[in-house]
Amino acid sequence: MESEKTLSFFQSRQTPFSSPFFLFFFTILIPLLSFFLFSLRHKIWCNCNTCRSCITSSWSKDFDNLCDWYTHLLQKSRTQTIHIHVLGNTITANPSNVEHILKTRFDNYPKGEPFSMILGDLLGHGIFNVDGNLWRFQRKMASLELGSVFVRSSAFDNVATEIKTRLIPLLYSVAGKNEGVLDLQDVFRRFSFDNICKFSFGLDPGCLELTLPISHFAHSFDLATKLSAERAMAASQWIWKIKRVLNIGSERKLREAIHQINILAKEVIKQRRKLAFSTNQNLLSRFVAITDNESYLRDIVISFILAGRDTVASALTSFFWLLANHSEVELKIRDELDQRIQENQDFATLEQIRHLHYLHAAISESMRLYPPIQFDSKFAQEDDTLPDGTFVKKGTRVTYHPYAMGRMEAIWGPDFMEFKPERWLKSGTFCPQCPYKYPVFQAGIRVCLGKELALVEMKSVAVAVLQRFEIKVDRVGYAAIRFEPGLTATMKGGLPVVVKERSTHAGP
Repeated sequence: MESEKTLSFFQSRQTPFSSPFFLFFFTILIPLLSFFLFSLRHKIWCNCNTCRSCITSSWSKDFDNLCDWYTHLLQKSRTQTIHIHVLGNTITANPSNVEHILKTRFDNYPKGEPFSMILGDLLGHGIFNVDGNLWRFQRKMASLELGSVFVRSSAFDNVATEIKTRLIPLLYSVAGKNEGVLDLQDVFRRFSFDNICKFSFGLDPGCLELTLPISHFAHSFDLATKLSAERAMAASQWIWKIKRVLNIGSERKLREAIHQINILAKEVIKQRRKLAFSTNQNLLSRFVAITDNESYLRDIVISFILAGRDTVASALTSFFWLLANHSEVELKIRDELDQRIQENQDFATLEQIRHLHYLHAAISESMRLYPPIQFDSKFAQEDDTLPDGTFVKKGTRVTYHPYAMGRMEAIWGPDFMEFKPERWLKSGTFCPQCPYKYPVFQAGIRVCLGKELALVEMKSVAVAVLQRFEIKVDRVGYAAIRFEPGLTATMKGGLPVVVKERSTHAGP
C-alpha cells in the first residue's frame, strides 16, 4: 500500500522524475548502494593469488573443472582447509572438520538464510532448503515412508519393471547398429526421472521412450538447477540479485524455467488428488493427506525429484565411464554375477542384489572419485573454531568437499587416484568407510534417507546392463571428465557410448 502511494505521488508530479527511466534508475540505485556497503564489510577485491584466480577464472588454464582447482588448493593446505576471501567461504576436506560440522556442532551449521535465498526460487521450502522444525517434520514424514519394508520392496519392483520393460529393450534396439551411439548420461537421467516419479508420485512420465522428446518438466528442471548453481558460484550474491530485479539474462531464463516447473508440479499434485488414495503407496500421498497448501506440496515434488533423479543418474554415468576405462574391474564384476546369479535367470532378486559385495565396492569406489554432489555448504550461526584450528566467523559459509576428499592422500593413501574397489573389501565382504571421510550421502543428523534405495537402484541397473551388454565409450582421448555447472555432477557433452550385445546372454 505504501509503495502504491509513493508511485501515485510521482505520477501526479509533472517532473522529469515521472518517467519510467526514474523508476529504472531507482531500481538500480538501491541494490548498487547495498552492494557498496556490502563491499566495505567484505574483502571482495582481495588481491591474493587465490582470490585473483577465483575472480578472473584464471584457474581454468590449468584445471578442467573448478572442483579440481579446489582439490589442488586443499591438497597443498597443511590443514586440508582453505578460505576464499572474496566468497567468504571456508572450504575443508578434513574428516575431523566434517564430523564437527555435520554432527558435533550440527546446531551451529544450518543450511542458513544465504543458501535458502540462492535456491529458494527453485526449492522453496523443500527439505533440502530448510532448517529447524520444518526440516524435522519433512524428514520424519519421509523417514516413515522410506523405512517401511513394504515400500522398499515396492521401490525395487518399480526399478525392476522400468529396467525390464524400458531400459533393456532400449539398449537392445541400438546394440550392434552401425550408428548405435547413445548418450548414456541422457538415458540414465530419463530412467531415473521415470523411476522417481513413479515411486514418489505414482505417476509415469514415460521419459525413457527415446522416440519422444524429454518432458518440458525435465528440461526446465535441468535448466533451473544449472542456473541456480551459477548463483552460488557468483563472486557476490548482489550480481544475481540485481539481474533478478531487472529480470534480465540468466535470471530471466531461471524465472521462465521455474514457471514451467510450477505449472507441471501443480499438474502432478492435481493428478495425485484425482486418484485420491486408491494407490496411496507413494511419498506425495502422505503429504497430500495432511496439507492442502499447494505451494508447500510443490516444494515437496521438486525436492523428491532432485533427490532421486539427478544423483542416481550422475552416479551411474560416472560408474560406467570408469568401467569403460578399467576392464579388469568390469571382468571381476561379471565373475561375481556369474557366481551369484543363475545363467537363465531373468532378473536378479533383491536378496541377490544385496549380496553382490564386489559390485557394491565398485559403485562406492566410483562415488569416492566422482560423487554426485561434489560439495555442500552450511553457514555458521556463531563464531566457532574447527578441530584443525581454523577460526570460523559468524555468518561464514563453510563448505565440505566430498570430491576433494576422495583425492586426499592423507585419507586414502598414495593410491588415492586409482579406481580400486578392493579398498572397500575385507575377506571378500563389503566394509563401509567412516561417513565423515566419505560424506557422499552426507553424514550425521542429515544423512541421506534414500541411501539404501539409491544403492539398490544403481546395483540393479549395473547387473541388468553388464549381464547383457558391452558398453564402450565413443570418444577418442576421453581421458578426463568435464562437468557442467549444476547442483549435481553432470558430464559436459554427455557420455556417448557404443552398445554391443553379449553373445553369452540369451536375450531380454
